[in-house]
Amino acid sequence: MSFAISDARRVELSAGEVTGAVGDSITVLPIVVAMAALTDVSLPHVLLAFGVFQIVWGVRYGLPISVEPMKALAALAIAGALSYAELALAGLVLGVVLLGIGAAGALTRVERWIGEPVIRGVQFAVALLLLETGLGLAVEDLALATAAAVIALVAIALGRKRASALVVLLVGVAITLATAGVPSPQLLGAPPLPPISEAFTWRTVDGVFAQLAMTIGNAALATSLLFSDLFDREISADRLSTSMGATNLLAVPLGGIPMCHGCDGVAGKFEFGARTGGANVVLGVGYLALVPFASAAFLGAFPIAMLGVLLVMVAVSLGAGVRRSSNLALSASIGLLALVLNLGVAFVLGVVVHLAIERARRGA
Repeated sequence: MSFAISDARRVELSAGEVTGAVGDSITVLPIVVAMAALTDVSLPHVLLAFGVFQIVWGVRYGLPISVEPMKALAALAIAGALSYAELALAGLVLGVVLLGIGAAGALTRVERWIGEPVIRGVQFAVALLLLETGLGLAVEDLALATAAAVIALVAIALGRKRASALVVLLVGVAITLATAGVPSPQLLGAPPLPPISEAFTWRTVDGVFAQLAMTIGNAALATSLLFSDLFDREISADRLSTSMGATNLLAVPLGGIPMCHGCDGVAGKFEFGARTGGANVVLGVGYLALVPFASAAFLGAFPIAMLGVLLVMVAVSLGAGVRRSSNLALSASIGLLALVLNLGVAFVLGVVVHLAIERARRGA
């Protein structure tokens, strides 16, 4: 079944769209569950926001567009480097910035200042932060972590590499249901209200700048290019920036987490069979169906060591992109510096070094 939104956009509800929905959940659910288990984020409100905006942007674009967590901010929150209030404020600030950049049509000019090696370096830094946190959680129960790793390796051996993290997550859910039982459905309460007045810190500033680099490179420019390559559709990076800005300004005050589009989620949906916005509708409805059952008791019973393995798998997948950097030494240095100092400082120094290298190259 399908229906047209316009001559260029359509939504299908087919087997390919259903399986394609899995492709985006691979990049979303492990991080969302980790954030809900390790921070003050409310899982029901987060799932509600993801469900709504999956449907909104799937119908609006008529394409299997990704709606996923802002990974730099998510990694900082999971690692304990950002409080919930700081996370929320960073999301609101980025909402304003992305909306302004997109409306002004300035994204390409901003990207020139940041540079591809810096974007890769920030991705690598986020991967290292997730890896460090994941390993710390995994060692709390080495037997369970080993079992999760074996499950992932079996999935990979069976040709399900992209879905391996989701398989581990589903096994973790099964263990949780066996030990804690099926949670009773609950009505959604008021969204949590973090004390934003306490979020005006340098840590928030660091998070905003680091995330902006990833969002411009991965969520806007790379996603725009992927739509052209896979679907022969011209969706400008500035248009994607505008929709991400609007998403955050609407979702964060309602208890959602900072969200963006992402080329990895689009590629995942496409690889699993999605060709239209129908995959977003299917996934959005799935998220909404989970909202009444996403209880704190359920999260408390989730095997934490398996959660650590999930974070390690996400980290390895995200960090592998550093190998494609046009300046591997600079990208790797940014990642390592982020572990020693912090992500914001590493980003700023990376931009300065990148611009100096480019100036020297033009002057040679």
